[in-house]
Amino acid sequence: MLNLNWQRCVGNVWGPFLTVDLTHAHFDSMEGIYIIWQGNGSIIRVGQGFIRDRIARHRTNRTITAYNNLYVTWTPVFAKYRDGIEHYLAEVLKPKVGDAFPDATPIAVNLPWSLK
Repeated sequence: MLNLNWQRCVGNVWGPFLTVDLTHAHFDSMEGIYIIWQGNGSIIRVGQGFIRDRIARHRTNRTITAYNNLYVTWTPVFAKYRDGIEHYLAEVLKPKVGDAFPDATPIAVNLPWSLK
């Protein structure tokens, strides 16, 4: 299992999906994996790519923004692992949005929180 360093915002709080400051230098050239979820624990979307671009694009997706109380976390990941990690997260978390996940051997990773 790969141990990922899931990111939070200043104050060690989960980032509100719609207001995380994507202009922060922290996001410059950051590529990796992200998870969008509701405060009640429902997983809305998992994905990969340039974190700033992907989150910004999802903010304009009405299928995602139709859900309320959304949060996001992200982690840098080398490209060679991303397909397998995204596949694993999609299998384990079963997001409500998205159905075309990479056809790759799943790579197990730690989750940002414990599943209940």
